[in-house]
Amino acid sequence: MIAEIGLFALILALLLALAQGTLPLIGAARGDAALMAVGRSAAYGQLVFLGIAYAMLTFAFVTDDFSIAYVANHSNSLLPTQYKISGVWGGHEGSLLLWVLILGFWSAAVATFSRSLPREVLARVLGVMGLIAVGFIGFTVFTSSPFERLLPAAIEGRDLNPMLQDPGLIIHPPMLYMGYVGFSVAFAFSIAALIGGRLDAAWARWSRPWTAVAWAFLTVGIGL
Repeated sequence: MIAEIGLFALILALLLALAQGTLPLIGAARGDAALMAVGRSAAYGQLVFLGIAYAMLTFAFVTDDFSIAYVANHSNSLLPTQYKISGVWGGHEGSLLLWVLILGFWSAAVATFSRSLPREVLARVLGVMGLIAVGFIGFTVFTSSPFERLLPAAIEGRDLNPMLQDPGLIIHPPMLYMGYVGFSVAFAFSIAALIGGRLDAAWARWSRPWTAVAWAFLTVGIGL
């Protein structure tokens, strides 16, 4: 049931991303406060379900569930636990899952720490981030799911790429992704400014702290 729970959580996250990417933008265009408020709730819900999906895949790695093709291809029962955990992002499908989880984190962070913004601006920013999430989560669900079953289950896994079995590479990809994905916030602010026709210094000032944090994460990731 682990794979099925993970996939179901991903699908629910996709539906919430779709709501986040459409309803706040419609609300901002109409001046509808109720629709604009959906963006914040959808961002939180999306992060919860992405977290569940990621937790399910991590659990499958730690418990050596080789009935999941991705686990069988990127883990082994003799692999140390720390590399089983980092093995979650050891391949394409798991890397995408980490990517969308971090994207969900950034959306929730914007929803939490940007309450002082004009509500139309915040709604547009969250709406754009929701549309970005639709693209990435949809790609993960429909073309790169890490929850595909392997029937019959493998007796043993193929092992994690030896190049990734290094302490530095346990923290390197998350830091790098935090930086890469963090720039989606700056992108969302710029698109929101274009939609609102407000190309002044204000939107740059609002986006600057987010850009600086993303830049810092990217610097740490590249350094590692």
